Amino acid sequence: MQGHPSSSSRISTPRVHPLVLALAAAFASGAHAEEAVYSIAPTVTVVGQTPLPGLEQPLSHIAAPVQTSTARDIEQSMALDISAFMNRRLNGVHVNETQNNPFQPDVNYRGFTASPLLGTPQGLSVYFDGVRINQPFGDVVSWDLIPRSAIASMNMMPGSNPLFGLNTLGGALAIQTKEGRTHAGTSVQVSGGSYGRRAVEFEHGGFNDQGLEWFITANHFHENGWRTNSPSDLRQVFGKFGWQDARTDLDLSVAYADNRMNGNGLQEKRLLEQDYSSIYTQPDITKNRSLFLNLTGKHSLSDRALLSGNVYYRKITGSTYNGDINESALENSIYQPNSDERDALAAAGYSGFPTSGANAANTPFPYWRCLANTLLADEPNEKCSGLINRSRTDQENFGLAGQLSVAGELAGRKNLFIIGAGYDQSNLHFQQSGQYGYINPDRSVTPVDAWADGSQNAGEGEVALDSRVSLNGRTRTVSVFATDTLSLNQHWHATVSGRYNRSTLKNRDNLNPGGGTDSLDGNHSFNRFNPAVGITFTPSRSWNAYAGYNEGSRTPTAIELGCANPENPCKLPNAMAGDPPLKQVVTKTWDLGLRGQLNAASRWNLGIFRSTSHDDILFVADEQLGYGYFKNFGKTRRQGVEAGASTALGALSLAFNYTWLDATYRSAEEVGGTGNSTNEEGPGLEGTIDIKKGDRIPLIPRHLFKASADYRFTPAFSMGADLVAVSGSYARGNENNQHQPDGTYYLGSGRSGGYAVMNLSARYTMTRNVQVFGQINNLFDREYASGAQLGSTAFSASGGVLARPFGQVNGDYPQVGSTFYAPGAPRTLWVGVRYSL
Repeated sequence: MQGHPSSSSRISTPRVHPLVLALAAAFASGAHAEEAVYSIAPTVTVVGQTPLPGLEQPLSHIAAPVQTSTARDIEQSMALDISAFMNRRLNGVHVNETQNNPFQPDVNYRGFTASPLLGTPQGLSVYFDGVRINQPFGDVVSWDLIPRSAIASMNMMPGSNPLFGLNTLGGALAIQTKEGRTHAGTSVQVSGGSYGRRAVEFEHGGFNDQGLEWFITANHFHENGWRTNSPSDLRQVFGKFGWQDARTDLDLSVAYADNRMNGNGLQEKRLLEQDYSSIYTQPDITKNRSLFLNLTGKHSLSDRALLSGNVYYRKITGSTYNGDINESALENSIYQPNSDERDALAAAGYSGFPTSGANAANTPFPYWRCLANTLLADEPNEKCSGLINRSRTDQENFGLAGQLSVAGELAGRKNLFIIGAGYDQSNLHFQQSGQYGYINPDRSVTPVDAWADGSQNAGEGEVALDSRVSLNGRTRTVSVFATDTLSLNQHWHATVSGRYNRSTLKNRDNLNPGGGTDSLDGNHSFNRFNPAVGITFTPSRSWNAYAGYNEGSRTPTAIELGCANPENPCKLPNAMAGDPPLKQVVTKTWDLGLRGQLNAASRWNLGIFRSTSHDDILFVADEQLGYGYFKNFGKTRRQGVEAGASTALGALSLAFNYTWLDATYRSAEEVGGTGNSTNEEGPGLEGTIDIKKGDRIPLIPRHLFKASADYRFTPAFSMGADLVAVSGSYARGNENNQHQPDGTYYLGSGRSGGYAVMNLSARYTMTRNVQVFGQINNLFDREYASGAQLGSTAFSASGGVLARPFGQVNGDYPQVGSTFYAPGAPRTLWVGVRYSL
C-alpha cells in the first residue's frame, strides 16, 4: 500500500510566483484587519463535500475554487448538452472535438480529460446522483448518456480530491438531478434548425400531501450533421420517483438511452482546405444503449446527524463500426489484377475489371485486386486498401455506498465529521474484429470476405494482422473515506480528508486462455490511501481566502493493462496483447486563492494551482507502423492561474473567466514520431522522437478566455451572447514541440491555431405559458480547429489513394506526413417554442 511520502521522499519546491506572494500577503494582512463595513446582502452557497447527499458546507469553508451551476444557468445558455455548457461557461474547461460529433467531445479541465474514446488518458471523474459514471472499460465518459433536461445542479470540484474516489486527478464533476417537489409543472419544447436539426423535449414533475413526488423527462434529438455523412439520433428518458417525510427521503431514479452517432474524426490539412465539410474515411458509427437504476436515501438521525446512501445498477452496450485505411497496403504495390487474378474474378462472375494497361499511376482505386486476392485467399492485408473495424462492449456495474454526517463540537469548536464506505463491481465483455475492404472514391470502405484474424497469408517477412479480441474482465473496488472540518474560530476553518481504495482486476482471454505472451489473462490489484488538507480564512463577509493540498489516483484500465508489453506491441484500437502490470497514476495538487463579493450581485475569484502526476500513463510507439504500448511516464505537470468575475448592472448581467494553463512533461521519454519531421529514421519514415523535460503537452492551450452578457430589454424579451477564446496548442504526435513542415514529406505546422467563437441567443415570452427562443452558434462563421494530430496521409490532394509516393530508402517506402485537424462547426441556427404549465 502506498501512503504519505516517506521521510526519504521529497516534494520539489516550486519557484515563488508573484501571485503567490500577493495571495500570501492578503492572508497575512487580513488576519489583523478589522472587518470593513459593506452594504452587502451576502449570498451563501452550500456545497456537498462528497458525491453522496450529506450535511453541506458553505463554499467559504471549502479549500478549493468550486464552480456551481443550476438548471436555470444551463437553460439560459441554450447549450446543447452539459459538455457544451461547460465549454462556454466554466473556468478552465475547453473541448477537443476529436470525434467531431457534438455529443462525443473530449472535455478538458485544467489539462485533464474526460473522453468517450478508448485509449485516451482519463483524469476526471463524473458523478450522476452519487454514482461514478466513468465506464469500467477505459474509464471513458459517454456524454450522450447524460440527459441535459434532467440536471438540477452540478458542481465542478477542482484538484485531486480523494473524497471523489478513483480517477479524480484534475477534478470531479458532481451532477444532481431534478425532483418533483423542486421542479413541479409540465413543459413541452420543440426546436429545429440548421443541418436538419430537430428535437422534442418533455418534462413533468409534481408531488402530493402524502409525501410522494415524481419527475420525468424525455427527449428525441436528430440532426444530419454539418460534415459529410454525420447524422446523430439520441433518445433519452429519465424518471425519479420519491417519498419523504420530516426525517426520511427516498428516491428511485431510472434512466434509459438509445443513441446512434456518426463521428467522422479528424481531417487532413489539404482535404480540409478544399472542402471544410469533408471527411477522411467513412463510416464511423457509434451506438450506445444504457439502463441506469439508482436508489438513494437519507435519514435524519437527529438535528445534527444524517445517514445517507445509495444502491445502483448500470448496464451499457456499446458498438462501433469504423471504415479505416489499411496502412499495410500503403507499403505495397497497388497495380491492378494479374492474369491469375483476372481469371479468378471472371470465374466468380465479375466483369468490368481492367484487362491490360492498368497500373498504380492511372488507376488509384485498385479494388479489383482486393476482390481477386479475396477469392484466391492470397495476401488481402497487402492488396486491400481499406479495413472495417468492429467492436462491441457489454458492461454491467453495480454497487452501494453509505455515509454518516455529524455536526457538533470538538474541543468547544464547531465541527462537521463525515465517514463512509463504498463497494463497486463491474463485469465486462469486449469483442473486436477487422474485415478487409477497399476504398471508394468517396472514401467509404466496402468490405470483402476476408478477415484480419491472422489466418490470411502475409508477405515475405511480415506477420498477418490479427485484430481479434475477446476479453472478459471483472473489477472490484472497496473504499473507505472520511473528512472532518473544524472551525478554529469564526474566521478560520481547517479540513482533513482521506480515502483508501483497493481495486482488483481480473482479465480472461477467450481466444488465448491460460496466460503466456499472447494471452490477456491476468490478475492485478492496486491499493492506496489518498490524503487531503485545507484551510480557509474569512476575515469579512466580502472576501475569503483558501489553501489546500490533495492527492488522487487512478488504476490502469483493462485496455492499458492489455497493451503494456514492449516485446508484444499492439495497435489501438485494433488489438491488445498480454502484458506486465502498470503502476497506478498518482496526482498531487496544490490550490491557493481568493474569492469574494463586491455587492449582492458582484462576485470575483483569483487563484493559482499546481498538479503533478506521477507514473502517468502514455502510449509509446514501436518501430512497427502504428503499433505501440502503454507505459508509465515519470512525471507531468499542469499549473496555472484562474480568474473570474460576474456582476449585474440593472438589466445587464456580465461574466468573464480567464485561465493561464502551463502543461508540460517533467521527465524525458521516447514516443512515436509518425508524421513528425524530427523522427530519428529520416524524412517520411516511421521512427521515434525524444521528449525532454519542459516540452508542452499536446492539445492543451495556454490561454482560455470566456465572457458572457445577458440583457433584458423588457420583462418579456431578453438577449444573450457568449464568447469562447482559446489559444493554439501543439498537435498530438508533436510531443517534442519540434516538428517543422518541409512541403514535401511533411505538411502542416504540427499545431492548431487559436480561435474565438461567439454565440448569440434570444428569448421572448409571448404569454404566461408560451416562450419562443433562438440561438446562433459561431455567429461570424469562423473556420477553426479545436485540436490536431500528426500522421501519415493515405490520399493525394485530389483524394486518390497515395501509395509509395517516394522511392525506396533502405528497404522502406517513405510516406507523406501531414497535420490532421478537428474542424469546428460553422454557423448554425435553430429556433424553438416552449409551452409550460
